[in-house]
Formats: sequence, structure tokens, C-alpha cells
Amino acid sequence: MPSDFQLKICNAVHRSIIRLSDGTFGTTFKGMPTIALTTIGRKSSRPHTVILTAPIIEGNTIVVVASRGGDPRDPAWLHNLRANPAVEVSVGHGSPRPMTARVLPPSERNELWPDVVAAHAGYADYQEKTTRTIPLVVLTPVSR
Repeated sequence: MPSDFQLKICNAVHRSIIRLSDGTFGTTFKGMPTIALTTIGRKSSRPHTVILTAPIIEGNTIVVVASRGGDPRDPAWLHNLRANPAVEVSVGHGSPRPMTARVLPPSERNELWPDVVAAHAGYADYQEKTTRTIPLVVLTPVSR
């Protein structure tokens, strides 16, 4: 599994590619749209942005997978949004918008998991690599 440092470098490079190409490159990965998810650090209280794939986007609702490539540890961004579910999300190269993150409870996660795997079979491989149940997170717009 990649180290935290390697993941940070990959994310920084990915964000730079999107920014420098004005969204021409990096807004899809393995056939899925990418999103920029900004969480507030649970320890630092500073914003942290990661690029993630979104296997399911239905209307304004986005589903992301806290797989960390099948690593036995949850990704840092998951810990951050559990502590503070107020996030910002940018789809593709769009403007960030406020959203609320909700980690699905086991029953909802298990019901949605087949749809996630149908959208991208690689997630099943990630689940096989780890003993933890990979969480699913639903992002919904903040109602005004």
C-alpha cells in the first residue's frame, strides 16, 4: 500500500494536472468522474482537499468510496468528515459547493455496494485486499 506521503504527492500532482489543464485532463479516472473533496482537519482545523473518484452520481447526490486502495486503514479524509460532515465538493473542474457527508450505516452500505462494484469492479478487488469493511459516503448538497 502507498504511504501517506505518496498519497499526498499523488493527490497534489492530480490537482495540479486538473488546474493547469483547466479541467481538460484529470477530471475522469478509470471511466469515473473525479471530485475534489475538501474536509476540515479534525486535529488541525485546516482545510484538506483530496481528489477522489465518484462511482455513482445521481442528480446532486454523490457516492464516494473510502477504499484507500484496499489498505487496512481508513483514509484520513474519512476521519475528518466523521468529525465534521460539512464539506466542499467540486465535480470535475467545477466550482466548489457546500455539501454534507454521511457515512452509510452497514445496512445501507451493503445495499448500495453492488451498485458501486457494478460501476467499477476494482472496488471489489480493494475489498478483497482488506479485512475492514470499506465505507461508503454519500455527499448531498446543503439545503438553503
